[in-house]
Amino acid sequence: MTETEHDRSDEFCRLDGVGAVVTGSSSGMGRAIALELSRAGARVVVHCRESVDSAEELVELIRGSGGEAQMLVADLSDPAEVDAMLDRSWQLLGGVDAWVNNAGVDLLTGSEAGWSFDEKLAALWEVDIRATIRLARAAGRRMREAGGGSVLNIGWDQAERGMEGDSGELFAAAKGAVMSFTRSLALSLAPTVRVNCIAAGWIRTGWGDTAGEDWQQRVLRETPLGRWGEPIDVAHLARFLLSDESSYLTGQVIYANGGAER
Repeated sequence: MTETEHDRSDEFCRLDGVGAVVTGSSSGMGRAIALELSRAGARVVVHCRESVDSAEELVELIRGSGGEAQMLVADLSDPAEVDAMLDRSWQLLGGVDAWVNNAGVDLLTGSEAGWSFDEKLAALWEVDIRATIRLARAAGRRMREAGGGSVLNIGWDQAERGMEGDSGELFAAAKGAVMSFTRSLALSLAPTVRVNCIAAGWIRTGWGDTAGEDWQQRVLRETPLGRWGEPIDVAHLARFLLSDESSYLTGQVIYANGGAER
């Protein structure tokens, strides 16, 4: 499925004029979400830490399609940069209506893959947990003061049922925290701001493209729909959860995993 194949102008789940920030949106699911929100009419802030060229290319792609997009560079492991990103996002958009916490540490394909267990755990704490919590709380409170908005976090479908190995233990701890936090923050910000979470399953991002045959077969075996999920599958759900069509949903963890057992 290509980006062009999903370019449409239907009226369902429109986000016309919505100011949306998508963290970690230079590639993978974040990129797909930023594109989909733009197609729905949102004004998008694309965020990256180091992949500036990819982020700039996405901004130009959105603008070339008639959308509005701007870029922010911030290291979310640094609390000072987290706070600065919040302020800058509000300045760029003149107000934020939708905040998507997608950024996470790449422990599978990045340089971090060679780190020790403790180093990986510390990195996940800083970015996947602490930054997500700080951004969601602060963005949600600002939206509440402004009269409304929506926060969307990204979890993991195997966080609750478990997965063997170092990566399974690490991601279960991090994403399980995000999923539980989502439910509580939704209660804190209701009824003005909605907070939901997508628990993504086997989504074909960078690691999925290079995974060995044993992993490819495991994905097919564990997924009733018999295929990898694609980033656009998550992006479609994100668009719905940030739109008025989902206005009665908050505090929900919704599984995008092809029907896998949980």
